[in-house]
Amino acid sequence: MIIQPSKKLDFIQEYYFSRKLREIAEMVAAGKPIINLGIGNPDQAPGQEVITALHNSAANVKNHGYQSYIGIPALRKAMAEWYLHTYQVTLDFNSEILPLLGSKEGISHINQAFLNPGDKVLIPNPGYPTYASAARLAGAIPISYDLDENNDWAPDWSSVSEEDLNEAKILWINYPHMPTGAAGNEEIFKEVLAKALKYKFLVVNDNPYSLVLPKGRPVSFLQIEGAKEVVIELNSLSKSHNLAGARVGMVVGAKEYIQNILKVKSNMDSGMYLPVQEAAVAALALPDEWHEERNKVYASRLELAKQIMDAMNCTYQDNQVGMFFWAKIPNTYQHVEELTERVLHEANVFLTPGFIFGSKGERFVRISLCCNNEMLLEALNRIKALNL
Repeated sequence: MIIQPSKKLDFIQEYYFSRKLREIAEMVAAGKPIINLGIGNPDQAPGQEVITALHNSAANVKNHGYQSYIGIPALRKAMAEWYLHTYQVTLDFNSEILPLLGSKEGISHINQAFLNPGDKVLIPNPGYPTYASAARLAGAIPISYDLDENNDWAPDWSSVSEEDLNEAKILWINYPHMPTGAAGNEEIFKEVLAKALKYKFLVVNDNPYSLVLPKGRPVSFLQIEGAKEVVIELNSLSKSHNLAGARVGMVVGAKEYIQNILKVKSNMDSGMYLPVQEAAVAALALPDEWHEERNKVYASRLELAKQIMDAMNCTYQDNQVGMFFWAKIPNTYQHVEELTERVLHEANVFLTPGFIFGSKGERFVRISLCCNNEMLLEALNRIKALNL
């Protein structure tokens, strides 16, 4: 290269799945019949109303130009109505909602909007690796805080020093949680809120899984009284509405936070494609019955995922929510990759090793439910044949 890359990249590795999918592609090209149970890529179709809205809008020659950075009013109104119906949370569609090109975009924008070089950011362990990567790319310092597997994966505040709490500018949480499937609850949110008010940091709850196999009412941090003062929330249509490729997300919260995120976003993209926005409006209006039918499919897959974990002698909690299933490996393995690599190369089944989510995931494995029952059953039979 004629120039050297940014020093920020010294601390950034290529995303695990990016590397692993290349390896799997090479195995498939060599004739291996790989079953991929690793990626949370929804395989069910969005609602027919959504497809029709996308088609009709794309057929309009006037709908292919640049769009507003804040999305069309109809989309923001639909997002506000969806939050009210789904979570009983009231939002001002004019000032408290910003549509995003997927919530992953929002993770980057939030870090750029609020962090200076050297600022500390609290990251859950285990947790989504992008939280730490985005912090580093903003020049900030990610500080891990542990989640307690013996307490429904709630934050373990004893794992964070008083100094780090005092100096933290942002705390990332993710309930319902990925990868553990912990639903989150009012007690956790109230405790996080109290810490945020005491130590003066912003809380960001990443909330894309709340409509997938929920236990009771879907959860939002903004259901907690007073949360809007120090909490913003990311949400997405990728998992809840089978629209992962459309890249439709949102960040919601108090006007002042949204305005600062918009300053970053308006310099990074040129608005969301109008047919996608109009399809998203249709998706957000889907009835509860549509979500129930989607969840019936995931529920049947979940039972097979449990059988796969049983075949590997793993243990798990039965109260998990979301589109993944998380289990602890037997003590006979020193590291989770001893199990996942054997299953990949001897049974041609790819499972996600928990270490990629942090040190607290090193003895765990994850199965995605984004694979049909026939493939899950085949994976089960292959793994059973290993006599693990």
